[in-house]
Order: sequence, then C-alpha cells, then structure tokens
Amino acid sequence: MQRGRSWFGCVPMSKAALPVERDFDLPAVKPSWPSSDGGFAKGSIDLGGIEVRQVTTFAKVWSTTQGGQDGLGATFFKPAPVPTGFHALGHYAQPNNRPLFGHVLVTRDASGTGALLAPPLDYALVWSSGQDDGAGFFWLPTPPDGYKAVGVAVTATKDKPQPGEVMCVRADFTDACEAEESVWSSDKDGFSATALRPAVRGIDARGVHTGTFLARSDVAPASVSALACLKNNSAAYTSCMPDLAQVNAVLAAYSPHVYLHPNDPYLPSSVTWFFENGTLLYQKGNPTPTPVTADGSNLPQGGGNDDAYWLDLPADNGQKERVKKGDLAGAKAYVQAKPMLGGTATDLALFFFYPFNGPARAKVGPLTIPLGMIGEHVGDWEHLTLRVSNFSGELLRMYFSQHSTGAWADASQLEYLDGRPVAYASRHGHAFYPREGLVLQGDSKLGVGIRNDCAKGSRMDTGGGRCELVSAEYLGAAGKVAEPAWLGFERGWGPREEYDIGREINRAARILPRAIKERLAQLVNKLLVGEGPTGPKMKGSWRNDERDP
Repeated sequence: MQRGRSWFGCVPMSKAALPVERDFDLPAVKPSWPSSDGGFAKGSIDLGGIEVRQVTTFAKVWSTTQGGQDGLGATFFKPAPVPTGFHALGHYAQPNNRPLFGHVLVTRDASGTGALLAPPLDYALVWSSGQDDGAGFFWLPTPPDGYKAVGVAVTATKDKPQPGEVMCVRADFTDACEAEESVWSSDKDGFSATALRPAVRGIDARGVHTGTFLARSDVAPASVSALACLKNNSAAYTSCMPDLAQVNAVLAAYSPHVYLHPNDPYLPSSVTWFFENGTLLYQKGNPTPTPVTADGSNLPQGGGNDDAYWLDLPADNGQKERVKKGDLAGAKAYVQAKPMLGGTATDLALFFFYPFNGPARAKVGPLTIPLGMIGEHVGDWEHLTLRVSNFSGELLRMYFSQHSTGAWADASQLEYLDGRPVAYASRHGHAFYPREGLVLQGDSKLGVGIRNDCAKGSRMDTGGGRCELVSAEYLGAAGKVAEPAWLGFERGWGPREEYDIGREINRAARILPRAIKERLAQLVNKLLVGEGPTGPKMKGSWRNDERDP
C-alpha cells in the first residue's frame, strides 16, 4: 500500500525534523499476492453490513514537541482523503519519536438500511492546549441512543467539529476497547491521549482495531468505556484471511532473519532432528523411557501438562552434550496462521525450538555473574509473530517473545535485511529482541538484573523453505494443513528443573551483600522459575493475542 505524503501542508517545519515528519514505507516493494476467491488484500472488508477501509494518509491538525515518548511530543491527524461515500470514525494520534506509520478505519453503511451509522448529537470539549486558534481542541462525540462513539475529533480552533466529522456506530456493531499505548500526556488539567485496541483479542474474538484514540482530562474524565471499537458481525468473518498460497507468499515477503549470539553454544534445531538423535519419552512411575519416533507419532496426545509424561535428552552423556548444541543447519521455524482483530489481520506465529536453554547470567553494577544451574532446562520454545493487514497484505508489526512475556514493535521500528525484518535471540535464554545490545530484566537504575545479551553471530534466514506451516485452523479441511503429531504433545518438552535458588546464588555470588542476593533471588523466581517448557499449543497466544509485559 502506498502511504501518503505532504501531510504537514503549510505548517512550518522545525529546524531539526522530527521522525514523525517522515513517512515510513516497508523497504521492499510489496509483492502482488496470488489471486483467490477470498477477500485478502482487496482493500475493503464487510463486517456484516458495515464496509470498512483502511486509510493510511493523513492531514495534520495539531502537534506539540513537549513531553511524551523520548520528550518529543505527539502529533494528531485526521484521515485524508476519506474515500467517497465513507465516513471517519475518529482521528489518529502518534508519538513524534517514530516515522509516520499508522491507519484508521473509515466506514460506510452497506446494509441498505442506512441505520448502522449516525452523526453525533453533539461534541463535548475534553481539553484544549490554549484558547486561541492554533491550539489543540479535543472533542468527544455524544452518540444518539443505541449508538457508540468510536473515536475523538481534534480541531485547531475553538469551534466544534461539524456533525459529520466523525460518525457513531450502532451499538451491536461495536465491542469493548481498552488502552493500548500512551501517546501523549500533559500536566495541564491531567490530559492524556491513549491509543485503543479491542479488549478481547483472539482467534474467535470479533473486536476490530479501529486506529483511534481516547482523550481525557481532569475536567472531562472520560473512561475507556466512553468509546468502543468496531465488531465484525459477518458470519464469514475469516473470509478476508489469506489462502494457503497467499500465506506462503506473505512468509516469503516478511519471514525474518534471526541473529544468534556469537558466544551461545545452544543453537536451534528442527524437531525431527531432536527426535532422531535420541530424545526419550518418560512416563511417571515407569523407570524405562521410550525413544521418540522421528515424526513424534508415539507421543501421547492431549491431556494437558499433567506431569504424566515428559521428554528428555539422550541418556548417553556424549550424545547428550552434542544434542544440547542443536543443529542450526537444519533448524526450522514452525508457523501457525490465525485470524486476529476480528479477521481484519493475520498473525503468523513462527515458533523456534532449541534442545537446550543455557544458564542465566546476572548483572550487578559493573559485574557479570554466572548463576550456576539457574535458567538451565531441556527444550526451549520461543516465537516471533508477524501481524499482517488483511486490507493490504502489509506488515504492521512484529512480536518478540521474551521468556514468559514479550513485546510488539511496529514495522517502522524494526531493523531490516534484504527487505525483511530482523530479530536477535539472546545468549543462552533465546528471548527475542529487535536490536542488538544488552536488555536488563530487573532494576535498570540500580544496574541489578538478569542479562539478555544480543549480538550478530550466526544468522538463521527463515526464508527459502525454513518456514514450515503446521497449523491454519481457519482454512478447514480444504486448507490441507496437516498438523504434525508432536504438535499435540501437551506435556513438558523437558523435565521439571528443581534446584535451591538461594544456594545457587550464594555459590555464584558469595561476595555480594545479602540485600543484593535477595533481590537476585526475587528476580529469578519472577523471571526464570516455572514448570518445564511446553510446546506451541500450550502457549496462551495459540488461541489468544500475544501477552504484553
């Protein structure tokens, strides 16, 4: 999708241009997607009577260069131009510390009734940065009975917006929303602008991300419930998802490069290689393990993680040490394709398997302290998720799993190589990050925490056949995506690791004050201790949205 230009109009530019004054375009030319009978990447989506399109071109209304993310302020836009016959639902807000890259949805009533959209009865002033023209004025629509407002309007004068500046949506075509990201705030009257997203997000959830934001202040303390997101009421809400050929084309366009740390001996492998090299299946109460077949067909299915079974490395010590190091040459990314945001986006989750997770290391001021056995475990699953717009096929953002949590990064914030995004796997722990360097989990001010070190070592290019699609439930039987047997193994991919945390820390960090050792123990318990690792289907994100910090 070609994004807009010249949205600042005649507004004078600052001497040092802000990042937001530059449009972001993906570094590679978007391919032509394979044709199909479905609605993927065709520009509009029918929500069951309301047709929506994605607008990515904007006209600036008001901006500030004070406060906000990185102290650079924020800019507020209106979608422009809006396609003929369509209506805006709200305006768009973005921090100034990144290139302009966003969208809002615009709508038209395609039901033939004319009853699904209505102009607001009035607008309530939430906040203004001043009283003179040129200041920013933020207005909350007052919807008619039975309708919901979906966004706010911003003006550069004290005059109220025109009734049709934004439209309200009949309540049964809306869903609850929640705060996603703080865009900007001001001490003046406690003002804040917060980007919104659907409150319930998952494979079966119908809430649609609209791209709007909530404005509130101490003078007008609107809650998130004052606004709603759209809801996909179509019986065929996955009709705009990519078919099998299109999924493969999207992977070819966006499959990431993964840099592994140069000092990490514990590399990924394919699941088949892991099984073929002596992996053993243990059953509780049975002292004799069973070798796992190459395709995992003898693994017990279902049952949840009930500790009845678990996998472990080969019994032979030499073989065990060899398997721990993985097989980068044959490693794969196992892909789950799923609908998200009411079927308006496709998530492609790429799961990476490591036979072994190495020991953790702590940082205490200038010291780096190995933590003995802490952090070690057999079997490690980490993942990256590509979120793609079903309106255009454009990459929107990428999720980086980081131990038990993770973080999203917008496409404009990613690093690219050969037109595709880059991720870095941390040393020993294999958490993913968008940049190389040190990420400290703990107290950055005190300089005490668990190290996550990322650097350019070996590179795993997930393109060129390295991605293996293992699940796409929305395609049904016709999609012909046969799930491998190992995907249904819900128990531990390694034995439960048990060790005395206090003893391990005392042994590794004898010279540290007691308070620091206690703080490290708390961090270890919070970040590194849990049940044995489980497979992709046991992750909460298998059916739901990714987990935020």
